[in-house]
Formats: sequence, C-alpha cells, structure tokens
Amino acid sequence: MIPYRRKPTIRKPGYDYSQDGLYFVTSCVKHQICHFGNVENNKMVLNTFGLIAHQRWDWLLNRYPYLASHAFIVMPNHIHGVLEINRSLVYSREGKLGCNEKMDRIPTSELLEQPVKIKPLDQLLGAYKTTSSKLIHLAELQEFQWQRSYHDHIIRAEKSYHRIVEYIRTNPERWEEDRFYR
Repeated sequence: MIPYRRKPTIRKPGYDYSQDGLYFVTSCVKHQICHFGNVENNKMVLNTFGLIAHQRWDWLLNRYPYLASHAFIVMPNHIHGVLEINRSLVYSREGKLGCNEKMDRIPTSELLEQPVKIKPLDQLLGAYKTTSSKLIHLAELQEFQWQRSYHDHIIRAEKSYHRIVEYIRTNPERWEEDRFYR
C-alpha cells in the first residue's frame, strides 16, 4: 500500500501570513463547476449561490475588523479578492472592538493595551469557505464544495497591486479566455 502524500504547500516558507499586508487570493469551486451564476454581456450575474459567496466576503470583513477589501469578484466557478490585513483598522473603526463598545467610551491607553488576535490568511479563507459552504448547502445545493486549497500572492509593489486590482475588475470581460472557463 502506498502511503498518502499531501501535496507540498504553495505558501511562502517561513512567512507570517497574519502580518499586515496585501494578499491576492483565488479560490475555486471543486471541479470548477459553475455554481455562482453566469457572465452576460461582460458582466457577472450572480444567482442565489453567487450572492451567498459575495455576502460571505462582506461578513468576513465585518467579522474581523483588521480586514479591508481592495477588490473582490465572484465569477461562475471561483472568487478573486485583494484582502488587506491592517492592525490599525481595529482602532480606527468606531464600534468594532469585539465588545461592541464605542471607542470614545474607552481611554486610548486601554485600547492600545488590549491584544488583538490576528488570524492568518489560511484561517480567514477557511472561515469564508466554511460559512459560505454551510449557507449554500442550506440553500439546497448539497453537492457544493470548494476546492481544498486556494492560491495566494503577497502583493509588495504598487505596480503589481494596480495590475491585480484591474485584473479582478475586468475579469468578466475576459471570461471566455479565462483558464477557469467552462
């Protein structure tokens, strides 16, 4: 019997994926089945399941106050997003302290002493995929599954950032040439 071997990780070895930064992520539906809607006239038209995938991205941003989204799109069988982890956002959003208290009620010195647990990118995407899958199953698509992993790219240069954001924004216009096209 041949022992099961996991594919080697595609994550950057030794990199702390919970540190502040910009991350380009792509996650695909298992077998690249088009469950989220269709591209019509170069625009993505989301169905019920696509709307859930989109709403869960918003949920992720609201759930974790240190996150910001710079670009996001749900395509027929995958999602693309630029996610920013930024610790300073925790203290700049009124009412986003986890205990639902307004920042003006708490002295700044106390805020700075409260540790904030930052989830790494894999746990954030895991939360997104888990919650979206559960809601999609409840919406009567029991066979829905995300592909096991996801693709990420650490964005370090402004030129790369602009190229990726434009790629996401214009993705529906190139759908028929897309490698995920089915």
